[in-house]
Amino acid sequence: MKRKLPVSICSGLKKLGGDLKKARLRRRLKMSVVADRAGISLETLAKIQKGDSGVSIGNYAAVIFAIGLGTKWMGLAGIENDSMGRMLDEERIPMRARD
Repeated sequence: MKRKLPVSICSGLKKLGGDLKKARLRRRLKMSVVADRAGISLETLAKIQKGDSGVSIGNYAAVIFAIGLGTKWMGLAGIENDSMGRMLDEERIPMRARD
């Protein structure tokens, strides 16, 4: 059973899928080549390019890598990019330990 995702997530995946398709086309890569490099079927690649939320994040990551966009996205949730998490951690430190 699929659950309903927030509109912002669905639109974000559609944008990501469209961007991946455009990146593939700019590189003049056929779908079959990208699917083969990513280890997925043509059907799965087509779903990714449409922004299907039912496709695993691993398959999206494989396509990103297969197109040649690298692994920079892997740092997305890293502490250096998580200002809210750092702020919450700072609040948990006792006042006497902050000085």
